[in-house]
Amino acid sequence: MSDTKLAHELLSDMIRVRRMEEKCAELYSAGKIRGFLHLYVGEEAVAAGSLRALADDDAVVATYREHAHALLRGIPMASIMAEMFGKQEGCSRGRGGSMHLFNASKRFYGGNAIVAGGLPLAVGIALGDAMMHQKRLTACYFGDGAVAEGAFHESLNMAALWHLPVLFCCENNLYAMGTALDRAQSQTDLTVKAAAYRVPTLAVDGMDVEACHTAAQQGVDHVRDTGGPFFIEFRTYRFRAHSMFDPELYRDKSEVQRWRKRDPIQVFSEKCLADGTLSKVDVRGIEESAAAEIDDAVAFAEAGTWEDVEDLERDVLTPEAAQ
Repeated sequence: MSDTKLAHELLSDMIRVRRMEEKCAELYSAGKIRGFLHLYVGEEAVAAGSLRALADDDAVVATYREHAHALLRGIPMASIMAEMFGKQEGCSRGRGGSMHLFNASKRFYGGNAIVAGGLPLAVGIALGDAMMHQKRLTACYFGDGAVAEGAFHESLNMAALWHLPVLFCCENNLYAMGTALDRAQSQTDLTVKAAAYRVPTLAVDGMDVEACHTAAQQGVDHVRDTGGPFFIEFRTYRFRAHSMFDPELYRDKSEVQRWRKRDPIQVFSEKCLADGTLSKVDVRGIEESAAAEIDDAVAFAEAGTWEDVEDLERDVLTPEAAQ
């Protein structure tokens, strides 16, 4: 890779995400993080590559596997970690936890626990921007399981009909929870489904961070220059179970090991070292920086405070209050 600055940024983004997720798994096992926890280990190239193609005032809508998107969108790791601890210093005041990270100032609108729940929201945000003549787009991330939902089809159709600035980013990791894609979808090429609504599409190797970045940039350029939505299928794989509760009985360990040989961090770092784009000192510096950031984030979360019981009804509207 010839762009040293971009290479450093992409590798740093992936390593920050990977190390944060590994720490979250450790903290969950220790009882520090509770509730549901869905980790992004293995899929780092998608978030790192695609989010680097967005502008600061673009909007991002994600799924419940959204730690990477939140972090790389600019939400401080300390704020994310405090949220997962349930502390009021968290980005959602400790009320959302792992699946409901949110930060309006970064135009990061979740963290959505319902499969395909973010798609209509993304279309609405894009519609608002279009009506206000804002030159910005909304990037919507969702998994392959969302493609089976009616909200997917309604959202693609409406975005195409109304020529809305939405970048649809399908993170196809081959499993909707524990259901393999080919057991749930008669058409496993998901770009075909988007193309049925006359939405331009791309399919890309989601384990290759450079390819992810190039595809995302192409999609962003189309939305900005030509107008209307664009759909990218990132063909990726998660190395860990669906969630920390998942016994993972639906796939062979040998399959996971085959995919681990394509670890996006290892492959990209080895490539950059081989072609001289980055040095071992660079990689070591990235790892050390990520480790220090994680230590600070955990310390911040540990020192955080619980919300007062008297404050629990704050921001909760009753039907009478809403009238």
